[in-house]
Amino acid sequence: MIYKSASEWRDAPQKKVLLFAMSGLGKTYVSNILRDSGAWFHYSVDYRIGTRYMGEHIADNAKAEAMKVPFLRDLLLSDSIYIGSNITFDNLAPLSTYLGKPGNPDKGGLAFDEYMRRQSQHLIAEQASMMDTLHFIDRAKNLYGYENFICDTSGSICEVVDPSNPNDPILKALSENTLLVWIKGDEAHTEELCRRFDKAPKPMYYQPEFLQARWAEYLKENDLNADKVDPDAFVRWTYAKALAHRQPRYAGMADWGLTVPAQAISQVTSASDFEDVIADALERK
Repeated sequence: MIYKSASEWRDAPQKKVLLFAMSGLGKTYVSNILRDSGAWFHYSVDYRIGTRYMGEHIADNAKAEAMKVPFLRDLLLSDSIYIGSNITFDNLAPLSTYLGKPGNPDKGGLAFDEYMRRQSQHLIAEQASMMDTLHFIDRAKNLYGYENFICDTSGSICEVVDPSNPNDPILKALSENTLLVWIKGDEAHTEELCRRFDKAPKPMYYQPEFLQARWAEYLKENDLNADKVDPDAFVRWTYAKALAHRQPRYAGMADWGLTVPAQAISQVTSASDFEDVIADALERK
């Protein structure tokens, strides 16, 4: 780890941290607090994915839908109107909508092959965005004058790295330049995440082997043809299984850094609170 002790962390002139966890456990919450303090640069991996690497895919998909409407088609062909996404750190709906959900097209579902194609695009985008962390550390300091840096990762980071490989290129580069911190939830957090997802299911990225196995399993269990699958029902069912699938992968990543309880993160209200939480974790390490 780039900080070996609590004192080394507190005395460091440049603090560089990468947060990883399931979506909803506080990564963006605490990153916003640090950014608002005025002393930290906030790098959002999801925002980078949706703008730098997936922005054209998202815009083209929206244009394709608009082209189905004769009135909009004529305006687009004459360059009279412009269609683009308005992704922000707190609103990633354009990216989620593009990734989509497989199933019945009458319910907004995608053909499974198309769904997997978009998942593959996201994999490439996420891996590139993770490696861009190093560029943004330098950019934050040299261009904007920020010494401190917080990387707010995607909840699917554990799907695009191999924690068991000591030479994993992404984890190796990140751990050499940032302090990796796992925000670990407990059973109560898991129940809340499932409840929240059940209320408003959203698309996510998963490893292709996991998705293909779950798709085949779901079709068999429910005796369904692919075009009869309710997209929301499938992603709800898959999400519950993904929590168990991802937990050991997060734990493996934590071996490259620190573990901090989600409860501790939820009580952070200032940059100094966050620095105390990390210092406490380093003392326990």
